[in-house]
Amino acid sequence: MPAHSVFNAKIIYSNLPTQPGIYRMLNSAGQVIYVGKALNLKKRVSSYFQKTNLAPRTRLMVSQITGIETTITRSESEALLLENNLIKSLTPRYNILFRDDKSYPYLIFTNHNFPQLGFHRGSLNKRNIHFGPFPNAGVVRESIQLLQKIFRIRTCDDSVFNNRTRPCLLYQIKHCSAPCVNLVTNSAYHEDIRNARLFLKGSQTKVLESLSQKMNDAANNLDYESAAIFRDQIQILRKIREKQFIDNGKSLDADIIACVTEKNSGRICVNLVMVRGGRHLGDRNFFPKNATGYNLSEALEAFLSQHYLDNIIPHLIIVGEKISKEALQPSLSEQSGHKVIIRSKPKGEQKIWLDMAMKNAHQGLNQKLNTLMNQEERLHMLQQILGITDLRRIECFDISHTYGEATVASCVVYDNFSMRNEEYRRYNITSITPGDDYAAMHYALSKRYHKSFEGSGKIPDLILIDGGKGQVKIAREVLVKLKLGFVQLVGVSKGKERKSGQEKLVFFNTKNSLQLSKDNLALHLIQQIRDEAHRFAIQGHRAKRGKSRVKSYLTEIAGIGNKRRQNLLIQFGGLKGVLTASIEELQQVQGISLTLAKKIYRELH
Repeated sequence: MPAHSVFNAKIIYSNLPTQPGIYRMLNSAGQVIYVGKALNLKKRVSSYFQKTNLAPRTRLMVSQITGIETTITRSESEALLLENNLIKSLTPRYNILFRDDKSYPYLIFTNHNFPQLGFHRGSLNKRNIHFGPFPNAGVVRESIQLLQKIFRIRTCDDSVFNNRTRPCLLYQIKHCSAPCVNLVTNSAYHEDIRNARLFLKGSQTKVLESLSQKMNDAANNLDYESAAIFRDQIQILRKIREKQFIDNGKSLDADIIACVTEKNSGRICVNLVMVRGGRHLGDRNFFPKNATGYNLSEALEAFLSQHYLDNIIPHLIIVGEKISKEALQPSLSEQSGHKVIIRSKPKGEQKIWLDMAMKNAHQGLNQKLNTLMNQEERLHMLQQILGITDLRRIECFDISHTYGEATVASCVVYDNFSMRNEEYRRYNITSITPGDDYAAMHYALSKRYHKSFEGSGKIPDLILIDGGKGQVKIAREVLVKLKLGFVQLVGVSKGKERKSGQEKLVFFNTKNSLQLSKDNLALHLIQQIRDEAHRFAIQGHRAKRGKSRVKSYLTEIAGIGNKRRQNLLIQFGGLKGVLTASIEELQQVQGISLTLAKKIYRELH
């Protein structure tokens, strides 16, 4: 139902059906400010305009409504799924929003004759065996190192594995059994893979029994070197089992979710603890946007529906608040393809898990609030120094290149006391004279703010430029041309020695610069934002330069066309592998003769 030029709520909700579906509240600009679901659309939408005891946040939202759109669904479960898809895509102002763009990492065993142990993000390949998801990449990498140390499984890529002629350093330090050069039999290697998988599933006792049997057999056969390796593996495993906080001996998959709030600020922290195969894999904190005015049960329901929209759902979800399960539990079961139980009153060991999650949530919220207090002090100090009445949003630009090669401009955003990664942008600049930083800055700002000039982009309260008087002058010209000359503009000049703490603030309307003391909180905030812009620009520049050099290095060698270049990169896993290859190894690539191999080696070195 489209927005009306003259909004009459009664006419709209009187004509709504009594079926399940979702509704979208629109403001005068036609923006969706709230998305909700309902078992009965008519009853739910009318409640916003008929009830008098609405929460302050809801009253404010209702006062801005100038239109309502609805979509009928077959069930409340389907409405829940559609609602959260729209919340994630539209990010309405009055919906609590748990935004997490990072996919969860997995640990994988590849489907090879000698499987590789590795790290994986993204869609899952059914041919490989996956363990996870893990709450963060650090846990996966620690697990890989641990499994390598205990079970001596290969972690090298195929391009390295298929071209080795002698064992690598990992074999020398007993972290790999060197299947690449056949120093371990296929059956023995697969036994190590089996034990590693049992370990990840939580069956540590079975692994210990298997290793003990191997150690005894080796000792009886007077193979004391192998017996010593098995003995070391057993000792490491026993230490791990002693330190393991959660290991109930059962192959249980569960998520434990606790939610806490701080009354004064209204901020909410949700802590997610992951248990897979009975083992505690770690936890992650989430801090939702637009959470003011929501109670913990509402926040928890929003988290469950939004978080599991894109992530694997375990069989058991333990929560710390009483929530409405009628639509949520069937919807999650339908999405996952298996029965999902949401348990709000755990007992015994499961209650211990929940108590741990509550402690994590409280600690995470305290750390967040302390960080915010520090950020508020920094921003207030900068506001006073620059004389800006209401300073909230800061955008910072930096240019990165190597002698004019692969020029990249970055723009990072600081808003609401934190860096906004999802709003970062990079600009690949090719239509300028190489090394012309002024032209690069002109291009980046023009590209960034042309939408603001047209009225569809956000306008910052302060723009920081990594550079001196020249860069600031160019930036000022762009802003004036786009009729944004009212935006405060400051250059951050590093000075001749380019040392941290000696930065000078440069302004377009005065010759005098301002140097703040090293312990000034405003300077710390400027350094934080400037350094992030520099990091983001460098990251983009290196990626762009790397791609261009892979192409140019090989194509500049006579006799190397696209086919041979592709064969080389596939064989050695990239340019770095080609650079370290010997003449004999280069000759083994399809289409590369001994003469050409010598030529490639000579050109690259």
